[in-house]
Amino acid sequence: MPVLSRLGPVRDRLRSLPPLWVDAALAVAVLIVQLWPLLSPDEPRDGPWSWWGYAVVVAATVPLVWRRRAPIPVLLTSLMATALYDLSDDVAAQPIWYGGLIATYTVAAHSARWSRVAVLLATIIGGLLLAGSSETALRGVVLFVAAYAIGRASAASRAYAAVLEERAVRLEHERVVEAERAAERERARIARDMHDILAHAVSLMVVQAEAGPVVVRSDPARAEAAFDAIAAAGRDAMVQLRRTLNVLKEEAGPRTPQPTVAALTELAEQVSGAGIEVVCSASGEPGPLLPDVEVAAYRITQEALTNVVKHAGATRADVRLRWEDDVLVIDVTDDGRGSASSLPSGGNGLAGVRKRAESCGGSAVAGPRTDGPGFRVTARLPLAARPVTA
Repeated sequence: MPVLSRLGPVRDRLRSLPPLWVDAALAVAVLIVQLWPLLSPDEPRDGPWSWWGYAVVVAATVPLVWRRRAPIPVLLTSLMATALYDLSDDVAAQPIWYGGLIATYTVAAHSARWSRVAVLLATIIGGLLLAGSSETALRGVVLFVAAYAIGRASAASRAYAAVLEERAVRLEHERVVEAERAAERERARIARDMHDILAHAVSLMVVQAEAGPVVVRSDPARAEAAFDAIAAAGRDAMVQLRRTLNVLKEEAGPRTPQPTVAALTELAEQVSGAGIEVVCSASGEPGPLLPDVEVAAYRITQEALTNVVKHAGATRADVRLRWEDDVLVIDVTDDGRGSASSLPSGGNGLAGVRKRAESCGGSAVAGPRTDGPGFRVTARLPLAARPVTA
């Protein structure tokens, strides 16, 4: 394994070289090996070999420089030159013709299917017809078929690597797109949170600020309570905004937990300080909620009560939680004007309520009450799967 890891950079550098340089170096190496029987000093002989042997070796080897540009012509040239080698008796024996094998490998790796099959069959048939003995013919067939098989294996490996690379590029693109979508969803969630927080706090502060001057002389204690409620609403809004904006920081510190269903009682008390009686009630057995459903339940109730404070002109609001088998039903009603036309036509308001419910697999509806004056907001949010007990 360490040897392979050390060879990795060498292999990468070789792949970065121009193909023509690599093929030229390969042709030189094959030429040296192919000329060795003609140049070897160990050969017992009085004089030099015939020039014919040198010429044929060069003719069979040098075309390898262009093997990737024209694989079939290079193979045919190498094989034709090899077939002419034995026309002279004054040449050294060549155990293996490496140029033809490398050219066969190249044809198998880079040529079209029918072209390479036709060339392989022609090579085998030609070798069988021109071989001097059955042993030579068999050896030639085995070598050329092996070179062809290695070439096909190399082509399959490159194709598989290309598929993996394409898949990696596609997955990376999908990851980037999904990250952008997640960021967009997060921005939308933050926008909804900030709308709910600011609308709720400002509505309470405006109501209290309008009531304070009216009673400042006749009921100083009530006026002081109104100003305390304004300060409390402002502080609560700052805490919630800071918690929401922490999400935008790259290195946010410890975050305050998001509001949950348990905080609805405190929310009701806060709204009651604005001069509207808010009554919370619950029925059924409470079930588990996922964190995003907990936040959605709080924000939906907060938005509904904010609309009561801003637009309904109500004196009382009821928040009812009904725990059923697989859903939590939140029902917020008031005794105000109860007309949809009294609500603002734009903004996040009730549309935000529906989006929050839908984002966690629930639903929400809103409209005038049918059992009396006022307005109703009803949300159905899914419960988490209950743990199975033995």
